[in-house]
Amino acid sequence: MTAHSSSFHAIEWRGQSLHLLDQRVLPHTHTVHEYTTANDVADAIRDMVVRGAPAIGITAAYGYALDALNGRDLGEAYKVLAESRPTAVNLFWALERMASLGTEDPHALVAEAKKIHEEDIAANLAMGQFGASLIKEGSRIYTHCNTGALATGGHGTALGIIRSAYADGKITQVYAGETRPWLQGARLTAWELMQDNIPVKLVCDGAAAQLFRANGADWVIVGADRITANGDVANKIGTYSLAVLAKHHGMKVMVAAPTTTFDLTLDSGNAIPIEQRPMSEVTSLNGQPIAPEGCEAINPSFDVTPAELIDAIVTEKGFVENPTVENIAVMVNS
Repeated sequence: MTAHSSSFHAIEWRGQSLHLLDQRVLPHTHTVHEYTTANDVADAIRDMVVRGAPAIGITAAYGYALDALNGRDLGEAYKVLAESRPTAVNLFWALERMASLGTEDPHALVAEAKKIHEEDIAANLAMGQFGASLIKEGSRIYTHCNTGALATGGHGTALGIIRSAYADGKITQVYAGETRPWLQGARLTAWELMQDNIPVKLVCDGAAAQLFRANGADWVIVGADRITANGDVANKIGTYSLAVLAKHHGMKVMVAAPTTTFDLTLDSGNAIPIEQRPMSEVTSLNGQPIAPEGCEAINPSFDVTPAELIDAIVTEKGFVENPTVENIAVMVNS
């Protein structure tokens, strides 16, 4: 079960344009959009056509290459893409890698974007095996948001670990938290797992505590959008509360992310910028109001889980248990 045998691709380069599967309308509609400019790619990232930290990085790299193909200002391409989402560090890593080539040659830049894409798939497959090695047979897994082939180059981070562990016969049940307000768990994760015939049950976000109290799960496995030097993790809003619940109920928490997600320039999660998205995402659903007119809302897209609540962080290079500044630095720099 690999990314290469998936029946769908979230990100595809065809000829001289980028094609993105519109994740806003899944699972009921399968729509692919074509992009030819960095500005339009930035809009796609901002508007959640594509989401997931690794996928955002890959998409930004292709967006940068698109403007090279069309002879546009690459400085401006960098700027507009960098401003599309402030929290996911993979975005900035990918843009820095593209810009560091020091060339405007479109063929070289397209080749580099493809390389970033291919490396992400390889990293996910390696991560899947490392993470699966920590899971015992007969385990039940709770996951949050979407961290699969839709959120990465392919296979997935947290969902890649779940795929690999299920293939090894270790997982009996997966629970997918619905993940308000964009419902990535309901719309995307449940759909991906069903495509691979992995047993999944959807859980309202507010029902996780009762599930854990009833001893219904063994691990919480999630992805990450940024990990600081001390092991604090920014991830989709709701992750922090799941980690607190897991700790209270004696469960374990695993974070899966490529080493490109680490930001060792930040000492702790207190320094991570948290994206605030429009109130309308909370007060309406599919364009239909669900709150009284004029009702205000808060809508942080991410929260920060302290390192002391995390049992293991898994990367393509291996894993650290009970993360610290020291063991993270050793792994990332190995």
